[in-house]
Amino acid sequence: MSSPIAAQTAVDAASQARAAAEVARQAAEAAQIYADQAATALGAAAHAATGGAIDPFVFRLSIFVLAVFVGYYVVWSVTPALHTPLMSVTNAISSVIVVGALLAVGVSTAGDAGHSWGARIFGFIALVFASVNIFGGFLVTSRMLAMYQKKK
Repeated sequence: MSSPIAAQTAVDAASQARAAAEVARQAAEAAQIYADQAATALGAAAHAATGGAIDPFVFRLSIFVLAVFVGYYVVWSVTPALHTPLMSVTNAISSVIVVGALLAVGVSTAGDAGHSWGARIFGFIALVFASVNIFGGFLVTSRMLAMYQKKK
């Protein structure tokens, strides 16, 4: 049986964790609002500076490069206790990539008349890489979870 003091301590810890989670949620919402405002302002400034002549490829490439840097810093700032859930999330993202790659490989668009071989080849390459990534992610996650099991 647990003592009333231990039960009260657990209840207090849970309420503190709930309060901390609420503060974190509010901070995340505020950060999202600031990020949306900054994106709108930067988009308007870029549109005004170039007269609306930003090449869509360059725009998307710059977003990709920024996402790489943000992802790098986010992953390396995660505490070691959260690496296993992070691996699970990346496996889920890779599974979405697999769905997109399967669509790129298997679906022919209307009116393409057999001219979609480039998309099919890149889709197949994405399918292979994402499958290897998922397999490796599950392998690493399994090894990480094995570290927490008691040895026999």
